[in-house]
Amino acid sequence: MPRQRLRIAGSSLVSAVGRILVALLGAALVYYGLMVALLAFKVSPAFVNDISGYRTAFDYLAELTAADITSGDRIVTAIVALALAALAAFLIWRGLPRPHLARHAVELEGSGPGRTEVGPRAIERAVEVSALAHPAVVGARARYGEDGVALMVTARHAATLAGTLHEVEERAFESLGKHELALERVDVTLAGYDTPNGRELA
Repeated sequence: MPRQRLRIAGSSLVSAVGRILVALLGAALVYYGLMVALLAFKVSPAFVNDISGYRTAFDYLAELTAADITSGDRIVTAIVALALAALAAFLIWRGLPRPHLARHAVELEGSGPGRTEVGPRAIERAVEVSALAHPAVVGARARYGEDGVALMVTARHAATLAGTLHEVEERAFESLGKHELALERVDVTLAGYDTPNGRELA
């Protein structure tokens, strides 16, 4: 029995935040790497400090004492720390992998009691049969997933390939519509050609 496939759902928000953080870190590394390169080439440290502020910031932080930190500073720091911790916890929660079945049955709408479900293999078979009914197709293999149906076909002739693939896609949608299966995508891909010497991969 073939094993069911699992898909790991990602988070677009976590990906976007991750790209922004990587971009900011990369920009900081490039900028301060340039400052180090200027110092290595004997550029005046005063000039480098003017455009980067590295020495001014270091001296300010080095001279801080406990008396310089007021109650307001502590409150602001605590609020910012809590906000960052909450944001990090939210991003971690959104970034946790959420595996789910890539193939599942499709439930048909009905007015009567009970419910009608069509299994993944039945959907794949309906698409394969519609493709094999085309005179220029000698082989078809479909795979149903949550994004639609991926259909691999073996064509008989290369001269009419573009028209064949388009007609196979139309036939697949017609077959799905006949069985009241509303799928948005059918991706038709050429798997190979049927030649006199046997089938060849495309």
